[in-house]
Amino acid sequence: MKLTLAESKLLKEPVNIISELVNEVTFKIDSDKIELIAMDPANVAMVIFRLLSSAFIDYSLEKPVSISVNLDNLKQVLRRSKPQDIITLELEENKLRIELSGESKRVFHLSLINLEKSQQKIPDLKFPVTIETPTHIFNEAIEDMDIVADSVLLTVEQSKFSIEAAGNLSRAKIDLASGEDIKINSSAQGKIKSKYSVEYLKKMIKGSKLANSATLSFSNDYPLKIQYKILDKMDLEFILAPRVQND
Repeated sequence: MKLTLAESKLLKEPVNIISELVNEVTFKIDSDKIELIAMDPANVAMVIFRLLSSAFIDYSLEKPVSISVNLDNLKQVLRRSKPQDIITLELEENKLRIELSGESKRVFHLSLINLEKSQQKIPDLKFPVTIETPTHIFNEAIEDMDIVADSVLLTVEQSKFSIEAAGNLSRAKIDLASGEDIKINSSAQGKIKSKYSVEYLKKMIKGSKLANSATLSFSNDYPLKIQYKILDKMDLEFILAPRVQND
């Protein structure tokens, strides 16, 4: 196995983001992609990451392989990469060899770990509502809600998308209409609404470092899917369980 990536941020940034949700992960590597599917310890959020073979300048793989690593350790190595560095991944015995090539060549060997957990399965979710929004608009909305409460209510009614939060003393609401920047697709007849944790959303919206737009999908008291995508290169998705208790 020899995988060479010229755009270091396509691996570095996702690992930074994912490491805030999970610590130990398994990368499944096949002829088409590197894939990670993991659930956070509280079973509240799932992350799905795919780095496509077309994103690499060299993608040599004799057979599919699974690699389990401590994500914090991998993050520490990738943090040493510079934007212009080329990253090469190889397997040497029971270690992942990571080469960072730029002004100098630096080589790290990361020990693999044994994970006996069963492979996570992506749930089959059906969404009546999908919203495509510039990442900065959604990011600012979540940051606004964070100063009011620890949960946020997302609502879609006709061609309007609302984000609101209510605390003991404060309330905030943002209305976004379907238009040139915001695209709202809804097959629902009435209002669709669901509440989610701001703490988790603040971790997930860091995906904006990778893409300028995000796709949100949800339903009534139903999981939320947030997708960040770079065509023919990378796909980062989060699935967040709803807050259904009376809070």
